[in-house]
Amino acid sequence: MQNKEDINFIAIDFETATSKRASVCEIGICVVRQGEVVETRSWLVRPEDNYYHYCNIKVHGIRPQDTENAPDFRQVWEYIERTYLDEFDTLVAHNVSFDKSCLQRTAELYHIHLPELNWICSLQMARRLYSFGRNSLDYLCSQFGIQQGIHHRAGDDAEMCARLFLREIEDSKC
Repeated sequence: MQNKEDINFIAIDFETATSKRASVCEIGICVVRQGEVVETRSWLVRPEDNYYHYCNIKVHGIRPQDTENAPDFRQVWEYIERTYLDEFDTLVAHNVSFDKSCLQRTAELYHIHLPELNWICSLQMARRLYSFGRNSLDYLCSQFGIQQGIHHRAGDDAEMCARLFLREIEDSKC
């Protein structure tokens, strides 16, 4: 059984401008310290060439004009690393394979060395714990009464993921 004081992580979410994982256009994080959500942040990121595919815009609503003056991934990631990753080494994401590959591919594009990180997938945990027909982030949050922001905006999705994962931790104790 895990003590609340031991539950420390960052939920993270990426939105992309195209189908390429290295086209990050928004990063969201939700910091959980001692089992409590303490901070949620998001940053618009200028993807390489600031090129967007129409299908991606339809999903998240972020457009080239929104990111034309935004910092690039390197600038945002350096801030996240300096501000948060000294304290936290666990990242939680809903569908870790997507978010982890976004981070890895974009870090490769910008020649950034990533620290050693522990990844946890709230989607995989939901599949183990629950028998819903669907396991999408928005569906699970609606089932548990977790307040939803704007789905497919990185900060809101990161906080939804964090709150879902906290629920999963609680439910796994039964």
